[in-house]
Amino acid sequence: MAFIPKRLSRLLLSVFSLIGLGLLISAWVEKPAPASPPNVVLFFMDDLGYGDLSVTGALDYTTPNLDRLAAEGTRFTNFLAAQAVCSASRAALLTGCYPNRLGISGALGPNSLIGLNPNEETLADLLKERGYATGIFGKWHLGDNKKFLPLQQGFDEYYGVPYSHDMWPLHPAQAQANYPPLRWIEGNEQKEEIKNLDDASHITSNVTERAISFIRNHKKKPFFLYVPHPLPHVPLAASAQFKGKSARGIFGDVLTELDWSIGKVLDELKQQGLEKNTLVIFISDNGPWLNYGDHAGSAGGFREGKGTSFEGGHRVPCLVRWPGVVPAGRVSNKLLTTMDILPTVAKLCGARLPKQRIDGVDWIALLKGDNTVTPRDHFYYYYRKNSLEAVRQGDWKLVFAHPGRTYEGFLPGQNGKPGPSTETHEFPVALYDLRRDPSERYDVKEQHPELVAKLEKLAEEARIDLGDDIQKRTGANVREPGRVSQ
Repeated sequence: MAFIPKRLSRLLLSVFSLIGLGLLISAWVEKPAPASPPNVVLFFMDDLGYGDLSVTGALDYTTPNLDRLAAEGTRFTNFLAAQAVCSASRAALLTGCYPNRLGISGALGPNSLIGLNPNEETLADLLKERGYATGIFGKWHLGDNKKFLPLQQGFDEYYGVPYSHDMWPLHPAQAQANYPPLRWIEGNEQKEEIKNLDDASHITSNVTERAISFIRNHKKKPFFLYVPHPLPHVPLAASAQFKGKSARGIFGDVLTELDWSIGKVLDELKQQGLEKNTLVIFISDNGPWLNYGDHAGSAGGFREGKGTSFEGGHRVPCLVRWPGVVPAGRVSNKLLTTMDILPTVAKLCGARLPKQRIDGVDWIALLKGDNTVTPRDHFYYYYRKNSLEAVRQGDWKLVFAHPGRTYEGFLPGQNGKPGPSTETHEFPVALYDLRRDPSERYDVKEQHPELVAKLEKLAEEARIDLGDDIQKRTGANVREPGRVSQ
């Protein structure tokens, strides 16, 4: 190698140093800033049926804000509530578990001696650990004892009702139920009483106001806003601004106001410059309470409704929007459930999963537009305390012989009074092909004995794991609910 004079050597070293420094500066300037974790807004409606949005076929009223949410995001048409009743469905949403795994069933009443065990890790717990502000405004229904309330379950803020707002002295069966006064709760403290339908007419607007305030107060850090609207569960009540405004009567008025509420929250996100980094999810806890007739919603052509293991009880609307991440104007027919919300949202937000076993699956790839993936293969339809009433794999659903609720053959009620129904109808074993027969009317078990055997085998796995009261089986992997006496 030729000898390089000392002066030239120093010059070359300086040149290379400047080039290196320039490359470093260029890399630093061109490297995009790390994206902040998304905000999450989760709407969870009460007794809203699959057919209760104008985008899914509702008549005599419109839901333009929800239709806009569907147009700006993806509509998932094969989305199931984990169980077709209030408390169980909510436990599944917040924990990612079948509710019977947690010992939660039915609809917990006032002064319940059990509730969601504080040892369970909720989605709020996981996101709070990640640095999120967490707030819930609306209906809780996972135990009204202080030890079970939201502030003990991962939430920073709570304002709402502790259980369904029909659990009050004006209940049609109050003589037998003896419900105490219904009060708003703020944090852990009881506040003003909701005495009558005039008071109840402010429920949606109060929840909306608190949700908007939460966004404004926490716009500078990631937040998880959970809005479990108490309506359209009966008793129905709309504010003066919306009462009498729809051709569908009070039910249409209530849905019109709920749609307004969703729109106000979406508008606030836009006004605060948060729209593009906020994941918005809209779902319902179960299908419509059909024996309330003109005060009930629509299952959209699916069989039965709330409190049943048929599709009308489990199939609910699911709308998801996140601009630039979730494809707009898209429809997906892949099988999903409320249990799948927790692992998906946790991963999107950089949070860990619960330490104990969960049943939800991650559907991020599907959410982002990859229709080649099938996140969920099967689903177990449990009801009552722990009865396995049906099992589904893909599009095939096997219903087991069981006593249960039916609305069929009974005249529905009117004007807020329930019509009759039965809890003891004997349903036979039946196999349904949900591709051709989503209304579950044509039993094809005789044509497909091999599928019956396959689904029976899948059900046996559930009975070993979770148990089955119909067969008097105890599951190996169930956990205890929280108890007041603990």
